[in-house]
Amino acid sequence: MADIVLINPRFEVSYWGMEHALPLMGKRANLPVACLPLLAALTPEGHTVTLIDENVEAINWERCAKADIVGVTGMSVQRFRMKEILAELKSRGVFTIVGGPLVTVQEDYFDGLAEVIFIGEAEQTWPQFLKEWAQGLHQYRYEQIEKSDMTQVPTPRFDLLKMRHYAFGSLQFSRGCPFQCEFCDIIVTFGRKPRIKTSKQVIAELDAIAAQKMRIVFIVDDNLIGNKRAIKELLKDVIAWQQANAYPLTLFTEASIDLADDAELMDLMVEANIISVFVGIESPNEDSLREAKKFQNVRSGGTLVEKVRRIQDAGMEVWCGMIVGFDNDDSSVFEAQIEFLKLSRIALSMSGMLYAIPKTPLHARLAEEGRLDPADVSEFGTNVIPLKIGREELREGYVKVMTDLYAPDAFFERLDDLYLDGNLNVGRGRSRWWKTHRWEMVKTEGMWLAQAIGLFFRLMTSVPEAYLRKQYRKQLWKFLKRRRNPGTVLLYVIHMSQHYHAHTMAKQMASGMSPVYNSY
Repeated sequence: MADIVLINPRFEVSYWGMEHALPLMGKRANLPVACLPLLAALTPEGHTVTLIDENVEAINWERCAKADIVGVTGMSVQRFRMKEILAELKSRGVFTIVGGPLVTVQEDYFDGLAEVIFIGEAEQTWPQFLKEWAQGLHQYRYEQIEKSDMTQVPTPRFDLLKMRHYAFGSLQFSRGCPFQCEFCDIIVTFGRKPRIKTSKQVIAELDAIAAQKMRIVFIVDDNLIGNKRAIKELLKDVIAWQQANAYPLTLFTEASIDLADDAELMDLMVEANIISVFVGIESPNEDSLREAKKFQNVRSGGTLVEKVRRIQDAGMEVWCGMIVGFDNDDSSVFEAQIEFLKLSRIALSMSGMLYAIPKTPLHARLAEEGRLDPADVSEFGTNVIPLKIGREELREGYVKVMTDLYAPDAFFERLDDLYLDGNLNVGRGRSRWWKTHRWEMVKTEGMWLAQAIGLFFRLMTSVPEAYLRKQYRKQLWKFLKRRRNPGTVLLYVIHMSQHYHAHTMAKQMASGMSPVYNSY
């Protein structure tokens, strides 16, 4: 039987990483990657598994050297650290394997550094490999013929991770997305037919993550509502679990904009205590959306701004992804994006330049047109050579968008427009349940108040910029004059820490203190 170590490398600075905010929150990483605890759960009995997330703890090289197998996973933003780790392991004579999103779309990236690679999902191929390895018959490349049956996926081994060091927990209800966005690798990896877990599996995961004392959890599905009929039934059971357990979890997730067209689905999500949704808006330019085959964003039923506001009015904050550099984008796109986010009251936008991921339709098209930068590290921050915008203009325009979006006055104008003028009311389902469970409300709101005070204190003592500390004090005082619910206050202070991360990231890019970090 094998002694196995699985490693998730540290991330480069990114919008999602929250590297500048995590110390303020007393955490080391934003959330655990889904694959490590899942692979541990998929490992047959008799093998031993150690999980190392380098974002939380340093790699113990001596421990790795003693292992029979060391696996490394990672995304594109982790690729350089992945190579460093694999090279170090190889120098120590370690048997190395690689899986995850990057090697799935770029199979030759780790040539000479890994004995085995895994392409795509591994529910079948991981146990198969371990069996063949034990017999001395393992292959170099493993790829499942069929997509994984999600009804057979085990509960991840969260207990093998140091969960106390993460800001948020993570769960997965489904895989796959029914849409066909040209730039997206999700449909390459997981397919266009959404596959969903059973209620029994989801409840087991909820129990497991709650047992780790996580309070805020990200449902990592790339599109939670890909199968609306199935997710509605599942959400009913999540609601029942939340009520039976006094609403221990606050949830956020990702969904497509057509969520706005289904009032029943939005109500169920609110009752399940999903308080925010990340939506791939991508662009206010309809020609660019059609170019990218983002047809769900140009359907009838209202403008994008109207649909965003519909989701907000239902009781969920909208975060979004935005992209500049489509073929139909000219220099006006930068200001258009800023104006769109202002009108739609979206405070948190993961803005980025268009990037062509290998194996996607976009990559194939641009390769044929000779519009791909072959460099692994581009000075322009993206491998796409745009059509109507110069490469320098695209890079500088993107940095300006980030700088303008996260200028303190602009950020808090959007946030206050939503929370104060728009009176965003998240957590309505839990609030209704609290009407007959007052003691649970008192306990939870007391905890939130303490957390809000603690986080704000750290902001005031740890943020080095005096002008930001002054701005945060002014904003909180303005907020407290109109809204004093402890849960909403905590959310507002968390947004301050998120602002600090994005503002710092943008400022460092604009000043040349850091390279241009693209969001892809």
